[in-house]
Amino acid sequence: MPVTYTIIFDVVPEKKARFMELLAGILDVMRHEPMFHQAVLHRDPENENRMMLYETWEDHGDVLAVQLARPYRVAWHEALPGLLAAPRGIAMWEPVRADRRGG
Repeated sequence: MPVTYTIIFDVVPEKKARFMELLAGILDVMRHEPMFHQAVLHRDPENENRMMLYETWEDHGDVLAVQLARPYRVAWHEALPGLLAAPRGIAMWEPVRADRRGG
């Protein structure tokens, strides 16, 4: 069953460029993973250094056992504590309903 994560990042202002650079690299690669559905990066309109990543994957077990251990994530995970003003907040959600504009 698909699972969605919301991850809140409070980025150190002077480290925002590095944060965005590393995250862009992760997003550019993970979009090609077979279990990946989507990711959307949001910015808090009241605080440009507060970001929310919304990402959906096919299976929570795969995320824990496979995706988080991918080699392309190593630099990101090592750098993250120095880029953030506070620990990230992670929440997991299961879809109940999805509506999209028809096209």
